[in-house]
Amino acid sequence: MEGGKSREEMEKQWKIYEAYNELHGLAQEFETPFEAPAILVVGHQTDGKSALVEALMGFQFNHVGGGTKTRRPITLHMKYNPDCESPLCFLVSDSDPTLMEQNSLEAIQAFIEAENMRLQSEPCQFSSKEIIIRVEYKYCPNLTIIDTPGLIAPAPARKSHSLQVQASAVESLVRAKMQHKEFIILCLEDCSDWSIATTRRVVMQVDPELARTVIVSTKLDTKIPQFARASDVEVFLSPPACTLDGFILGDSPFFTSVPSGRVGSSPDSVYRSNDEFKKAISLREAEDISSLEEKLGRSLAEKERSRIGISSLRRFLEELLEKRYINSVPLIIPLLEKEHRSATRSVNELDEELSMLNVLNLKEKGRHFHDQFLTKLSLLLKGSIVAPPDKFGETLQDERVNGGSFTGPDGLQFPPKLIPNAGMRLYGGAQYHRAMAEFRFVVGGTKCPQITREEIVNACGVEDIHDGTNYSRTACVIAVSKARDTFEPFLHQLGNRLLHILKRLLPICIFLLQKDGEYLSRHEGFLDRVTSAYNSFAESTERSCREKCMEDLVSTTRYVSWSLHNKNRAGLRHFLDSFGASATDPSVLGDSTLKEKIETSQKMAAKSSQLASGMDSNGSGQLTETRLADVLDNTLWNRRLAPSSERIVYALVQQIFHGIKEYFLASAELKFNCFLLMPIVDKLPEKLREDLSKFEDDLDSVFDVASLRSSLDQRKRDMEIELKRIRKLKDKFKQIHTQLYHEVKFVPS
Repeated sequence: MEGGKSREEMEKQWKIYEAYNELHGLAQEFETPFEAPAILVVGHQTDGKSALVEALMGFQFNHVGGGTKTRRPITLHMKYNPDCESPLCFLVSDSDPTLMEQNSLEAIQAFIEAENMRLQSEPCQFSSKEIIIRVEYKYCPNLTIIDTPGLIAPAPARKSHSLQVQASAVESLVRAKMQHKEFIILCLEDCSDWSIATTRRVVMQVDPELARTVIVSTKLDTKIPQFARASDVEVFLSPPACTLDGFILGDSPFFTSVPSGRVGSSPDSVYRSNDEFKKAISLREAEDISSLEEKLGRSLAEKERSRIGISSLRRFLEELLEKRYINSVPLIIPLLEKEHRSATRSVNELDEELSMLNVLNLKEKGRHFHDQFLTKLSLLLKGSIVAPPDKFGETLQDERVNGGSFTGPDGLQFPPKLIPNAGMRLYGGAQYHRAMAEFRFVVGGTKCPQITREEIVNACGVEDIHDGTNYSRTACVIAVSKARDTFEPFLHQLGNRLLHILKRLLPICIFLLQKDGEYLSRHEGFLDRVTSAYNSFAESTERSCREKCMEDLVSTTRYVSWSLHNKNRAGLRHFLDSFGASATDPSVLGDSTLKEKIETSQKMAAKSSQLASGMDSNGSGQLTETRLADVLDNTLWNRRLAPSSERIVYALVQQIFHGIKEYFLASAELKFNCFLLMPIVDKLPEKLREDLSKFEDDLDSVFDVASLRSSLDQRKRDMEIELKRIRKLKDKFKQIHTQLYHEVKFVPS
């Protein structure tokens, strides 16, 4: 009997191990929240990881050597069975973990090699899905060991990029496995200096205090000859606590050696049987102890001996895992009961959902979803904080990136900080209002583009009845052209931005429906049609609204009504008077020379002075006639663009442009509110209702009833299997707990 245990004691122990093995399989298959204690082996590729696992098992089954030999974690549920003269192995099915197939070691080896080859050819060369093997053998300990892919330490050079990608993938996989709090981490280090922490660096990212970590120094037989002094051996066997940076399980590291050579009948094989391999392990252990005592010049203490060799490590792990198993039994039962209640509830819900798959219920579901969807939509437009802003809100910068920005003719954007609430993450009506406020701010601050002398001259043209110039017509031609080119892009930008905001309401409504339990899960066909109908309505409504706005813009830029475009003559007079003080400013007067403008100004000033000094009773009439002649000369009879004519054109263009801008801004905001926002509130319900009535004529295809029924039936079957396994496992753990409690209660004092 193993360790002096009776057959009865061993059977009790086996029951615990089998229960935890089933629990581990259940957790892996159904991703349930409980975890069974297990030993997780972590090490680098050259640390002798797979060789150590084989030595613990007492037989060889995997590839051992340089490079990546493990691309999927291998879970070994090992059971000590003195009646098994050779390993009895069962490979758990990948597709159905309830099925196990007995296989030879060679078949399991071939399966692992095939999986490695398959993954090696895939983009992601590693998989976190475990290969599960159950083993019974006379040399096996009662352990569950998970062998992980070996960590890789690639060179930092650029040519090692492929290896660096693999190293990152392996480290992520191993870290994810170490996150399970129930796992005992077996950390392998192949070094003779404990200050070098190759594997511990990765382990301590998850277990910084090493509180659930057992450290093992592998390849002891190669390290002993490296020590020149006994003091070096002392430090190696009993490293200072500060060197290991934590409180490791077992208080100090373990030291192991595994003899090289494979088991088999080929000429390259060193051992003919697993018995020979097992004896070689024991012999290697005795030689290591002898070599250490020789180096130290003394016999090893009992505590030191308990840390040397595979047998010591195996005994420690088995006792540790058994203690964890027994202590966890009372904690596992409530988790299983909770999972049992959850699975039962899921089965009942599936039964109810299957019973609801009829025409009347589907129609009612569709109508109810329609009403609830519109309620949530209205709530978002009116204002709500039910949806988390950090998940669904957008800052102004995000909104510009996703929905487009307001960009003027110069291609520049206003800094977001100038817009109120720019940094806040908004959605719904608040986001709509901010976008409209930005539109008013940007368009309201837009100035008339620069007018050149060439544009003025080209706009003059030739009249159909005389060859004079009509500068009021010239100003109108320039103003409407500039206004059309400036404001039309803003119209498209506003439409795109508001459409983006309205389309964003759909996923937020879905979130609110899911939160309130009103979401139609597993009815993707119906939901896709509702989504399509909503997006189609929003797009067509935005397009129609934009066309109405374009009609207004075309009308205000096709014909100038002075009552609309020039709101007050006092403003125009003030505008013209402002040019008197800046008659010599070249930037205002366009392309004419400064000398010409100054001479003209001086002549006009001198003429005014002479007329004022010699004015008689007829002076007023003469002055009026002179000014009228000058005006006609400059604006009608003379093709030469005088400064006064240029100022008049410039002033008229500015005034007309400003009138168009004010009208465009007010009209666009009003129309988008009336013909885009309001239809979402008052016309969308009717539109969705029409679509819903069309759906009702073909409910089977809309709801995909046949496919849904098949999917629900399959889910119910899977859930019933899970429920049955949970119930069986719960009863098994209750029985174990009762036996343990009975033994503790009646133990003699």
